[in-house]
Amino acid sequence: MNEMYIKLQEANCKSCYKCIRHCPVKSIKFSSEHAHVIAEDCVLCGHCYVICPQSAKQIRSDADRAKALIASGARVYASLAPSFVANFKGATISSMKKALKQLGFYDVDETAVGASMVKTRYEDMVAHHEQDIIITSCCPAVNKLITRHFPEARPYLAPVMTPMEAHSYYLKKKDPEAKTVFIGPCIAKKEEGDGSKLVDCVLTFDELSIWMAQAGVVLEHIPDQSDESRARIFPTAGWVIRSMDSSAKKGYTFLAVDGIENCIRAIKEIISGDVHNLFIDMTACTGSCVGGPVMEKKRELPISDYMAVNNYAGKKDFPVEQPSALEIADKRESAAAPTVHISEEEIRAVLKSIGKTLPEHELNCGSCGYDTCREKAIAVCMGKAEPSMCLPFLKAKAESFSDTIISNTPNAILVLNESMQIQQINASACRLMNIRRQDDVKGEKVVAILDPINFLDVMNSGRDQRNKRIYLAEYGKYVEQSIFHIRDYHILICLMRDVTVEVKSTELKEKASAQTVEIADKVIEKQ
Repeated sequence: MNEMYIKLQEANCKSCYKCIRHCPVKSIKFSSEHAHVIAEDCVLCGHCYVICPQSAKQIRSDADRAKALIASGARVYASLAPSFVANFKGATISSMKKALKQLGFYDVDETAVGASMVKTRYEDMVAHHEQDIIITSCCPAVNKLITRHFPEARPYLAPVMTPMEAHSYYLKKKDPEAKTVFIGPCIAKKEEGDGSKLVDCVLTFDELSIWMAQAGVVLEHIPDQSDESRARIFPTAGWVIRSMDSSAKKGYTFLAVDGIENCIRAIKEIISGDVHNLFIDMTACTGSCVGGPVMEKKRELPISDYMAVNNYAGKKDFPVEQPSALEIADKRESAAAPTVHISEEEIRAVLKSIGKTLPEHELNCGSCGYDTCREKAIAVCMGKAEPSMCLPFLKAKAESFSDTIISNTPNAILVLNESMQIQQINASACRLMNIRRQDDVKGEKVVAILDPINFLDVMNSGRDQRNKRIYLAEYGKYVEQSIFHIRDYHILICLMRDVTVEVKSTELKEKASAQTVEIADKVIEKQ
């Protein structure tokens, strides 16, 4: 599906490239001075949404769709992700059920019930050694990462529904007329829900909070606890392994990996073929779902969130009838991202266009958002980036352009700091004031070469000086002097144009004119 789940607010985008730097699969296209998400490459990890300093990324809202389902008169069930106890402080399933029923939901149940069924299916796969390598399929972002960018690892992905789908299956089996709305901290669930015949709508915790605030619904603290709720720990890293019966952990090495960058490294190692008899629980978010992108944006409470989820979970499984392997098998198809072949000649042409003709020119500074200059060049060839994104190249180009102008202009240029020390002086200024070398005066007070009174007047009055004609007695020169105070950078810039020839020419003309008038007067007097 090629839908935009993360949209750009162009007015907010400031071209900082931060989203590109943090995108693990580089699914961001920079064009027209804005960063756009490439839907067909995106795995919806939400990194770009969380780290954007200008809030230029927005998540598609589906609250109106959920409200429409309720307004239709259907029996709408909320499938509530167990991370709610971390997102809504002091909440329990009883308090959430009361609040959501006030919004019009027919009933509320825990997605953890579906997680319990999925976990039991994993235990069965391990017991029968159905796969040499088993990668859990609970995280939709990891599922997308593998199917779109690492299709070679697709055979290792457990052919099992996610807890969200398994729970929706459970609810609709119990009530064939049911409509289900999943509510959780995950953006990737929106795409999963759109591609599922079991899930009717997906909301984030943010959307739910806004809806409740608009409706005036306030959460109450209603204590409850159940020992038959072990799967409530599934928003935490390694939950599958922690919740599995010890008797089921045989014949495999069990490993939990969280954080999408770590998942990518693990997938690459699996593809290498040197790994066997491995059960690996992967989640794209650091800390698993409690670190989800919509656990209240900018929230960073990994310890408190983990403890809230862990303390609310019981010690036993939910008392639910286990469906067959076929009933909760993953039946969805996902297409791999298309492979684009870029020739070495194309890469070199782009590198050359930004002044990188030798390997040592490739700084690999990452300021453009890509780890290496070659990666950035490939992105340019693919239409995902622009050559102008190379900041060191632009800086060098701007400095070269500036230096060329300053060095070749006939006007004298001085740059002072607010302590009246000379920071920069060009060759024309040196010639004007008979200075042998620029370094002879850099760092010195301006009083060493010029009267500082005009500079002090500009700095103290706040008014720039423009084209003021003054006489430099110590140099025997007339100049037109302009002084500008650049307050943001705490510097003063002085431009001086040598007008000595013009002034003396004018004086000669005036003198000749005066002599002519004097001679004329004498002739008239004699007559």
